[in-house]
Amino acid sequence: MFANQRRNEILHMIQEQKTVSVQELSEKLNVSAATVRTDLNAMEKQELLIRTHGGAMMKEKEDIDKKYAIREKKHRSEKQRIAAVAFEYIEDGQCIILDASTTCFELAKFIKESTKRLTIVTSGLTTATMLKENPNLTVIIIGGIVRSGSNSIEGLIGHELLKKVNVDTLFTSAYALNASDGLTDFSLYEVELKREMVATAHKTIALIDNSKLGKSSIATFAKIDDIHRLITDQSLSPELTASFQAAKVPVEVAN
Repeated sequence: MFANQRRNEILHMIQEQKTVSVQELSEKLNVSAATVRTDLNAMEKQELLIRTHGGAMMKEKEDIDKKYAIREKKHRSEKQRIAAVAFEYIEDGQCIILDASTTCFELAKFIKESTKRLTIVTSGLTTATMLKENPNLTVIIIGGIVRSGSNSIEGLIGHELLKKVNVDTLFTSAYALNASDGLTDFSLYEVELKREMVATAHKTIALIDNSKLGKSSIATFAKIDDIHRLITDQSLSPELTASFQAAKVPVEVAN
């Protein structure tokens, strides 16, 4: 079992049980206690759990989600620049997906003020509420689970809906992006839905501000070669640049 798979399983157990011990995880995962401690320490640095004496416990949901209203204000100017560039890749008559990220919410603001006729599929409650005011837009919200403190719909209840629409482009952000893991997020349930979005759309455009570059989270929903374009707000590190060049994925910096 790879490290990401182990940490996925650890997070799943913590979400179910609220607390876990090193010994319990060692027996369940069939790895040494030292390996488990390394995993727990790494996951604590990623703010996915709280380390306790002899184990770990779940962070409060509002801490994990960092509350949408708070996240929406962080790096807003960078997200707005990224969104302005992303808007140029939307054509009249298209069907697009917007995930529940705050960056896609900034993109939705441009869409709301436009005269383009579009079909918008979204997992974002705030995004759907705002876009429905524009009569040129057909807004489809993906069904699923809504957690306290979150703007996102999660899970695969809306999986069948995605099969019924022909999506031109998915616009998505992530908790983190690095060369080896690609686009990652901390919510396993949201990751499941994002994987389906990537599989459904003809093109995936990633909108990633500088605070997420070079970092990693618990689960991958898209590798770099699953992405068709990256829009960010600063130049990439040499490692990330090499990975995107190798995958022949264009990178655009929003100035």
